[in-house]
This record gives sequence, structure tokens and C-alpha cells, in this order.
Amino acid sequence: MQIVGEQNVLCDDEAFKKYGHDETEDFVFFPEVVVLPRTPQEISAILKLCNALNVPATPRGAGTGLSGGALPVNKGVLISMHRFDKILNIDEENYQATIEPGVITQVFQEAVQEKGLFYPPDPASKGSCFIGGNLAENSGGPKAVKYGVTSDYVLNLEVVLPTGEIIWTGANVLKNSTGYNLTQLLVGSEGTLGIITKAVFRLLPFPKKDLLMLVPFYSAEEACKAVSAIFKAGVTPSGLEFMERDALLLGAAYLGDDSLSIPKDIQAHLLIEVDGNEADVLYKDCETIYKVLEHYSCDEILFAEDASQKDKLWKIRRVVGEAVKSSSIYKEEDTVVPRAELPKLLMGVKSIGKKHGFNSVCYGHAGDGNLHINIMKGNMTDDAWNNELSKGIREIFNLCVELGGTISGEHGIGYVQKEYMNIPFSDVELKLQKSIKQTFDPKGILNPGKLFC
Repeated sequence: MQIVGEQNVLCDDEAFKKYGHDETEDFVFFPEVVVLPRTPQEISAILKLCNALNVPATPRGAGTGLSGGALPVNKGVLISMHRFDKILNIDEENYQATIEPGVITQVFQEAVQEKGLFYPPDPASKGSCFIGGNLAENSGGPKAVKYGVTSDYVLNLEVVLPTGEIIWTGANVLKNSTGYNLTQLLVGSEGTLGIITKAVFRLLPFPKKDLLMLVPFYSAEEACKAVSAIFKAGVTPSGLEFMERDALLLGAAYLGDDSLSIPKDIQAHLLIEVDGNEADVLYKDCETIYKVLEHYSCDEILFAEDASQKDKLWKIRRVVGEAVKSSSIYKEEDTVVPRAELPKLLMGVKSIGKKHGFNSVCYGHAGDGNLHINIMKGNMTDDAWNNELSKGIREIFNLCVELGGTISGEHGIGYVQKEYMNIPFSDVELKLQKSIKQTFDPKGILNPGKLFC
């Protein structure tokens, strides 16, 4: 209480319930205390105290994570970052911004857009997730296919180390070949190496125009095959999303939208966006995409006529995860492969599901090979769900690695996927990663129980 003030120390059941879960399935772990610091110096003092007493400390953002990365699985102190909510500076001359990790992603995007600037990473939860969580998981979203992921925009980070020291990891420059790249090491480290308290991002000019089309396919496999062909034709969409039939139906139903009619023989859709500043160029891109799609088994293409229709289609796509969660007990796997291997991955997932007795709803960022696999409990027995399912998940992850991919594209490993880390990594590679953790966090107090078994 001396560090953050009595009003910023929470020890009641209501706080424990709020901070003891995120969006990962139905996991709940209560901390022993919740603290709400406001400055890096306060976080430093908290971590020094935790080190001295060997008490676990778990950093938490908005709680929108899907891998359990912010769950206090070892109890201890939960450090909420929601008071770190300031956009400190938008540098219009250098196309940079300095912000705190508790800023909501969409709020940041809209603030820079007002100045004609663009921060592209846009996870589905952008309206509620914090920038700090995006940094922790190296989030992507639909626009990653053209513009890249969070790490592509980070120049410099202020970080409190587990031992309490406060450091900057880089410099506010576009080129930096000075020593090890600690900035990129911290991005995607899931809050296990340090707590980010400020971030410097590079920005882009905001694209003024975009066009959006929804393409129905008679075959999900054909939809996946068309993805690589679009790129081979010379077009790089700003969004290229895949949705199985059930994903689109669940999303529309969740929103109470019955205006989207899907014929019974349509099995999947691609949502394709192109953006830029010249309308003529975008129309030519769409013409090229049309010509590509003529070679695949697709039905009549819906072209979004106005901003309202575009918003509706994107909204349906963004709520698919929530819609699936509301319809069944589920597990979500965040697989990624080279995009040309998507058809093999999708067919493999369905085959593995039949073998182990589970159904799945698949959707995701097809343009960069990132397929979200939502496994539905449905009529599976509790025994099969608890014992057989993990065998199927391991087979899916093995398939991803065989196809040149890996077991998480943007959701992270966190608590729920750590038992599978021996699939993409050898013993030597795991030992090296654990030694990095040991160097940053000698006593292992920061976000323990994550990434590694």
C-alpha cells in the first residue's frame, strides 16, 4: 500500500473474480492481491519486493487474451496495467508515436488517423484490447497480410525488468544495428521477461480508399487454394480472410443479422480487401482477383457498395470467435503455415477431427496462412474431451510443423499451449529459450507457469 496507495490495492472477491480470468476457455485462477500502479517506478518497487519475498508477479492488460498469458496461475501479485492509458506523443514529422501499454488499440488507431497517420495491426478485439497485450503476443489481425504484425512497428520500449531495473531497449530510429535487438526479443515474450511501460511505434500514411468483396465457394479447400493464386497474380490484399460456412453463420447469428443469405451448397467464403490512394489502381486489383477466381468453384461475388456494408461484413468476421464461444464449450488453436499449404492444413484438420471424434469451425487470416481452429465439444463425452482431444491437437500441431509452420501465429503459448512446445522446438532450442528467461528473471517470479512446462 505504501507503493501505490491503499485505493490501488485490491483484496476482495469481486476483484479476484475480475482479474482471475481472461478470454481463454473457462480457466479461473485467483491472485492473492491485485495492484494498480501508475508509474514505472511503482512497478519497479513492486517487482523488487516480489523478488525479495519470492512472490510471483503476473502482469495483466485488458484480459482479452486467448492463451491464458495473463492468468495468475501461481497466485501471488497481479499487476494491472489499466492506469497506463496515455498517448504521450504523436510525432507527425517523424511518423512516430509514444504511448503507454494500457491504451486501447482502436483508440490509438483513431488518434493517429485524425492526423492522417496509420497504425495497421488490428486484432479482432481491437476495440477492447490494450497495446501492451498486443506487444506481449505480437498481435497481427487481418491487415498483417499486407502491413505486418506489431513487431514491425516497434522502435523502442521502456521496460521494467523482473529484478526492478528500468531500461530502454532500443532507439527512436528506423535503422538500428547496435548490439542485440532487445526490442524484438521483448515483443512476443508474453510478459515473462519484463513489463513494458512505454512503447515507441513507427507509423504510416493513412490509405484513403479501400474496396471489399465477399466471395462464396462451393468447397472450403478451393477457397484455400485460391488464396495463394491471388498473390501469384501480383495482388497483395490489405485483408484476405477465410471463413467456413458455420463461422459466417455463427457470426451473423451472434449479431442478430439475418440479412446475409448463404445457399446450402456454399461451404466457405473469402473476405478480400484492397486499399491504397488511387481508385483506378484498386479497381484494377479487383479485376485481377476476379480473373483469378474464375478458375475456382465460387458463386456470385458480393461487392460491398458503401461504408456501412463494409463495416457489417468486417463486424461479422471479427465476432466469429465470440460467436463460437457462445455456442459451445470449445478450444481454439491458433495455427499458422505458409499460405500455399492452407488447403493441406484444412483437410488435415478435418481428417484428424474425424479420427478423434470432434468437429471444428475454421476461420482466420488466410493471406498469411494463420488458421484459427475452433474445436467444438458438441456431443463429445467428458472423457473424450478431457483425454482424447489432446492427442488430436498434438496431431494438428505436428501437421503444422511438417508443412513448414508452427503452433501459434498471434495468440501466443501462454498457459494452455506450453505442453506442445516440444513440437516446434528441439531440446537445444528450448534450453536456449529457458536460459534467456533465467538471465532476465533469475528467481522466476515474473509471469511464472507460462511458455514452458
